[in-house]
Amino acid sequence: MPSGIRIKRIEDRIQQVLSELLIREVNDPRLKNIFVTGIKVDRELAYAAVYVSAVEGASRSAEVIAGLESAAGFLRRELSARVELRSFPKLRFHWDPTPENADHIEKLLAELRAKK
Repeated sequence: MPSGIRIKRIEDRIQQVLSELLIREVNDPRLKNIFVTGIKVDRELAYAAVYVSAVEGASRSAEVIAGLESAAGFLRRELSARVELRSFPKLRFHWDPTPENADHIEKLLAELRAKK
């Protein structure tokens, strides 16, 4: 089993390469204006949880996840060619609500500051 530091390096590399692939090589209109917010690889390197979000917010979550799942084979093949691992983990896609939650909190704080 790889160490925690090695897993973190693998996660960072997958995130970097996947982000580049989504910007440059994926032509699916469902996958425009999305960004990878995080990658979590399990200890056995069997699965990689990919967390994504979109500029428009959660209204596009089902559409984005469906687009990613249809492109999963292509993405995994391209990632395995660019990230050197013996066997590349299977990709699982998840919606990340963190950016929307952070924006909501910022708006609430701005309202509180304006009331003072």
